[in-house]
Amino acid sequence: MASATLAHEHGHIAATNELTTRGYCVLHDIVTPDVIRAVDRDLAQRFVDTPFCQGGFYGPRTKRFGGLLKRSDHAAELIQNSAILDLARTVLEPWCDVIQLNLAQALELHPGAPAQFPHRDQDMWCGVTGEVEYLVNVMWPLTPFRRENGATLIWPGSQNGGDAEAQERDPLAIECAPGSAIVFLGSTLHGAGANASPGVRRGIIVSYCLGWLKPYENQWLVYPPEVARRFPPELAGLVGYRQHRPNLGNYEGQCPSVLLRDGLAEHLAATDALRPDQEAALADFLVGQRSAPH
Repeated sequence: MASATLAHEHGHIAATNELTTRGYCVLHDIVTPDVIRAVDRDLAQRFVDTPFCQGGFYGPRTKRFGGLLKRSDHAAELIQNSAILDLARTVLEPWCDVIQLNLAQALELHPGAPAQFPHRDQDMWCGVTGEVEYLVNVMWPLTPFRRENGATLIWPGSQNGGDAEAQERDPLAIECAPGSAIVFLGSTLHGAGANASPGVRRGIIVSYCLGWLKPYENQWLVYPPEVARRFPPELAGLVGYRQHRPNLGNYEGQCPSVLLRDGLAEHLAATDALRPDQEAALADFLVGQRSAPH
């Protein structure tokens, strides 16, 4: 058990170093092929029924749809993968109290799909660059990713303001098999490659962001209480049914997880949800208030 823990810690440190210094890393064979096949089966009809995207960014030969936790009973195994969550928390939690799910989206590149416009996903927030990491992305192949079928293109060293010359160099096509995960920062320049093969390229993009940001998917609409009530508490929290201290994202002054309980009272008492440092500062303040002369 001790050796397994040490191996996990060593792997986590190595992956974190690669992710933060190169802007991406690949975790090989972190879920079984059976899990990937199960997710692919769950989504197969949805891929058939989903129309092609509109617009040059999403791509006219690409299909996309989100809300995977309500479309596949196996999607949570990818979204809550412990190695992935450990990485995401290590990178993001210096800047937030808790992380949250940003999106869980399936995508399918059809033959003839052009290369995607190179972009950084964090740019949707227009925040300060070169200091804060806002987002960690994870691409899960459902079919083998190969250069010829549009494997994800990554510009190494382009992250977080990065090397000014990095985006001028040729990108890497990240080839890997189902069961592996391509992890890259929201500040890393990337895009889907062109699909020059005769077959489709399928994958799932899952991303995690700072808990105080507005996520790409409006999680409370994607997973309203009647849907999220079926989730385990930690998963419900990941999709937004928890507060980001202090008091952010509350419902009537309480954690929104109250919406997932039976018998919700009509009237609720607003209740503090503070970080430990704020609790300590408040306690000192209250002591001072009580001891002050009136």
